[in-house]
Amino acid sequence: MKMPSALGTGVAIASILNLAIAQPGHALPPPDELPEEVARTEIILGARSPVDGEPLTAAEYAELQAQLQESAFAPAVSPVARELIFLLRVRELLNTLVPLVNF
Repeated sequence: MKMPSALGTGVAIASILNLAIAQPGHALPPPDELPEEVARTEIILGARSPVDGEPLTAAEYAELQAQLQESAFAPAVSPVARELIFLLRVRELLNTLVPLVNF
């Protein structure tokens, strides 16, 4: 379908006016804003506790993280459960290789 030439001309003029009116730096961030590249490399000296949300220094935060990583209970799995997990993985492998036979 062919558009009337007057409508096409009007659209072209509107597009040209829009480009002429547009400000070249309109999409740029304000000059006083910190660039993301600089913010990513900034060393954060203050932190918040993951336990209660209180502000901490970097040294206190590192100490708290070390305490949280040390568990009072050793992660122990009984030998029976370990063998059962192994057998279930072998069964899953066999079902993948031979799908028509139920193991």
